[in-house]
Amino acid sequence: MELGCLASRLDELTFSLLLAGYKTCPPNWSKQGKKPLYHSLWFITKGTGEVVINGKKSILAPGKLVVFTPGMICDKKTSPADPLEFYFIRFTFAGAFERKEQWNFSFPQEIPFPLHGVYTIKNSSGVVLLLEEISSLSKRRGATIAFKQKIRFQELLLTFVDDFHSQTISGDTSQIIEETIDYISKHYNQIITLEDLAKLAGLSKSHYSRLFKKNVGYSPIEYITHYRIDRAKELLAHSDIRIKEVSQSIGYEDELYFSRIFKKIVGVSPTQFSDEQKLIPNSTLPKDG
Repeated sequence: MELGCLASRLDELTFSLLLAGYKTCPPNWSKQGKKPLYHSLWFITKGTGEVVINGKKSILAPGKLVVFTPGMICDKKTSPADPLEFYFIRFTFAGAFERKEQWNFSFPQEIPFPLHGVYTIKNSSGVVLLLEEISSLSKRRGATIAFKQKIRFQELLLTFVDDFHSQTISGDTSQIIEETIDYISKHYNQIITLEDLAKLAGLSKSHYSRLFKKNVGYSPIEYITHYRIDRAKELLAHSDIRIKEVSQSIGYEDELYFSRIFKKIVGVSPTQFSDEQKLIPNSTLPKDG
């Protein structure tokens, strides 16, 4: 699983929760040949059992996450001597994200959910806290409650991503990557090469690049470029600084090269971006008094 890609795909979705709660199975509980109509997830907290998804059997026990998607053929059953207990959430989603100042939309049937099947979660306590709050919120009504529930669900998905990260890279390696990211944030306006970062990490360039992309979702050079452009956007949106000065302040001596990179990532030129930002009012919120 490419974790950077997973986070990116989840970030492009907007969610609606249909049902949430906690189930305690009776000793003889089972469901055979069911095809889910909705996306849903289970998080096992007690007991044992098994699930067969499209012919593949998995043992269920505390700490197991099961993600069901429409059309799966599923058999589920609990152990009679040790019945399953689990949190469940039924949800739907659509694609909605902004890229290069253009909004993109898609219906659920047009995009697959990036998680499906059975996973192991190590940070069970953090997951249970969020699931308990989501379950509790589902018993209440109101726009604020629904908004809070959606936020907690996204936090839950982020917790899953973080947990997968911790399982795929060692703590030492994770710390090394974080140290190089911190280095980039402090020296982005200087010349930074892949060799510099790999040397700082104490790894070969190829090994470092693979670990960085697996952990972050970008190659090291792509990350530096996006970091610089983000800083440029901040300068262009909040000051009257010239394009050449912006370019130099983020590490690009060549103004034309900076403009090409900026337009490739943002979708408009630095000048157009700056002009558009100046047309946006400082605040659309009502003022006190």
